[in-house]
Amino acid sequence: MEQLHSDATAHATIAGGVIVRKRRVFFIPGYDPVAPRRYRELYRKEAVQQADISGYDIKVEAAPSIDGHYGWLANARIEGEETESRIEILTWEDIVRSSMDRSIFSAYLVMIRTLWVYVTSGALFRLFRLRAQPMLAAFYPIVVLLAQLELAVLVVFLSWFLVPLPAMVSLGLGIAGGILLLIMFYRHDNRILAYYLMNDYGFSAQHWGRWPQSLEVRLKSFADRIVQALDDDDVDEVLLVGHSSGVHLGVSVLADVLARTSGKPGPALSFLTLGQVVPMVSFLPRADVLRRDLNALSRSDRISWIDISAPGDGGCFALSDPVHVSGVAPPGSQKLWPKVI
Repeated sequence: MEQLHSDATAHATIAGGVIVRKRRVFFIPGYDPVAPRRYRELYRKEAVQQADISGYDIKVEAAPSIDGHYGWLANARIEGEETESRIEILTWEDIVRSSMDRSIFSAYLVMIRTLWVYVTSGALFRLFRLRAQPMLAAFYPIVVLLAQLELAVLVVFLSWFLVPLPAMVSLGLGIAGGILLLIMFYRHDNRILAYYLMNDYGFSAQHWGRWPQSLEVRLKSFADRIVQALDDDDVDEVLLVGHSSGVHLGVSVLADVLARTSGKPGPALSFLTLGQVVPMVSFLPRADVLRRDLNALSRSDRISWIDISAPGDGGCFALSDPVHVSGVAPPGSQKLWPKVI
């Protein structure tokens, strides 16, 4: 689900007029409960396939953790140029797993609360006007969970009316059957992802657009790592990559980095965003910090920001400028980023 295009971080490129041979890459995944090792293995597999297509050599290997930060190395030779990238990943899968560790009943409460947040804030209607496809995808878990509940209720009524036993016995059997059906759906959610997606949307909406305190601490620590990398004179480029929900997290991380650094000569600072769903959060009433950070990045002459999306991807707001649609674009020529492709 969370795919990382290895070619985007492996090859030598031009940043600020300098060929990049050494790069520090900081990757923020989306709402995903899997361990960081899974991303390294995905990167390793995709890198081999991309190298075959593009005709270059790449070697991916494990790197020792630094201060508990997980990462790996990618060394490549492309068109005669050697490049070395150290990739670090924001580990917040434990926060994701904690938010997903709910009962069936509480998952339905999350559904009701999330709908309440988006409807009463007006964000739902603004999102539909923006692009219907990802909103239809957002309604998928709601439709599936409601359908599962209806089937469970149907089992109760069929047992009550059709089982030739005393009414209370038939009703008890029906309730037991309905509960077992819901448990079965819950245990096999890895195939249909209804609970997973509902928890994803619920996580974004739980504080009406603000980050949970546990996540804020993690983002601050990740920003510290990027600030340290910008002080490394042996690095040509520092690249922050965000995917899906990791994009709006990356916006706030990078805004924090810019606020804490002077912009003195050093590595080029770049931002690559993939499959963004920024409006799902920036449209919420308490997302003031995110909207402020979007505005700050769009005006910064200290970064390069490229946003990439695929119109066929129903899970993102493809080709939508996250700054412009969030209503925080500065006037005229003051807006420099992102470049949306």
